[in-house]
Amino acid sequence: MNIGLCIRIVGLLLMLFSLGTLPSMLLGWVQNDGTASVFGQAFAATAISGVVLYLLTQHVNSELQIRDGFLVTAAFWIVLGLYGSLPFLLSDAMSVSVFDAVFESVSGLTTTGATVLAGLDSLPPSILLYRQLLQWLGGIGIIVLAVAVLPMLGIGGVQLYRAESTGPAKDSRLTPRITSTAKALFSIYLGLTVACAAAYYAAGMTMFDAVCHAFSTIAIGGFSTHDASMGYFDSDIILLIACLFMLISAVNFGLHFIAVTKRNPQIYRFDSETKFFSWMVLIAACVTCATLVFMNILPVEKAITHGMFQTISIATTTGFASDNFSLWPSFLPTFLIMLSVMGACAGSTGGGMKAMRILLIFRQGRRELKQLLHPNAVIPLKLDHRRVRPEVVSAVWSFFAVYMFSAFILVLCMLATGLDFLSATSAVTAAINNLGPGLGSVSANYASVTDPGKVILCVAMLLGRLEIFTLLILFTPTFWRP
Repeated sequence: MNIGLCIRIVGLLLMLFSLGTLPSMLLGWVQNDGTASVFGQAFAATAISGVVLYLLTQHVNSELQIRDGFLVTAAFWIVLGLYGSLPFLLSDAMSVSVFDAVFESVSGLTTTGATVLAGLDSLPPSILLYRQLLQWLGGIGIIVLAVAVLPMLGIGGVQLYRAESTGPAKDSRLTPRITSTAKALFSIYLGLTVACAAAYYAAGMTMFDAVCHAFSTIAIGGFSTHDASMGYFDSDIILLIACLFMLISAVNFGLHFIAVTKRNPQIYRFDSETKFFSWMVLIAACVTCATLVFMNILPVEKAITHGMFQTISIATTTGFASDNFSLWPSFLPTFLIMLSVMGACAGSTGGGMKAMRILLIFRQGRRELKQLLHPNAVIPLKLDHRRVRPEVVSAVWSFFAVYMFSAFILVLCMLATGLDFLSATSAVTAAINNLGPGLGSVSANYASVTDPGKVILCVAMLLGRLEIFTLLILFTPTFWRP
């Protein structure tokens, strides 16, 4: 393992990340709200730190190995979360502790959407824009973005891409070169963001709100510029636009790339994961809407609109709110939070276990039932008419086991901080699935959580964003052996 090379890459990535403060600094300067100097200081601190780390290790020149990729990925997300908190700490418009600032930063970068802030409507626009930009950068993955730049600096990015990408099929590429893959993903990501912002603006949002909410919608983040989230706008059209783009962003971006390049939308119809995810969301939306109607919670039209929106928002792990769903009959919030465990599709900006893994677990269970009836039969497990390798199935079951065990341990830790069972369970579920809103005392925000609890939830958010193994592998003795 080459520690010097890892430090050098982290320095380069910190320099890249520092550019994310410039739009907010410019907005603060234009509006003269006193935040321009705050973002200037954050930019300087982040950029200088990156330059120092790079200069100290510039003599290091070797190939990036798989262990280095895991270390850089985990280290950078931790470092990024710390440096991303600087504007929150330095701003006079916010009175937050170090733990609150880091929590907000990590929540944004992991596209979780959990917040400790209240009174968003009165915060400076530059701070609000920065929160949304954190989610937008985290959505595509700052390291996936960086692999388009690192090769130009003489550093290969394949191992970084493998470590950061989500889903069970990490080796799949859209193009022969990893740089081209990253650029293709970014082009689609940027195009969807522009289209979403334009749709929001046409539906009645201000330009500022349209851009900010486009950032968090495409990133499947859930941050908003208003305390009431999407309910602030009181517009069914805006809710429907949000539903459309949340669903698009929840689909594998590789499929989007193929569909665009081949100009064949039929690609989505024949993809097993997309079909499975769509059916699960449709069934869940029907259950939610029917429950709201039959229990007279909302009028029929509102029940359909809010039920569909809230289901899609939570199923995709976005976390937007059009209504306070925690006040609905207890069946619905619990049902929706459990739905977030599945999450979005592999290769998307969403969180959760990914629909692909749930589909494989379901089919493996069905295969075992058939095997019990026909012990001597050879029953292959297939996906999209292709046989699934045994090692893939084994990896899925391993992930599921470690996921459940990690969630169990984290819930126990949150209970130890003083949270009640409902709040602790929903907080951990929302954090590890990168969902955001919870139930009980964390339904509105996470301000009531203790400082140790916020640290635990930050760990849960990083575990979810990096899909558990990428982070946990650093704690194994084997990883550090030569």
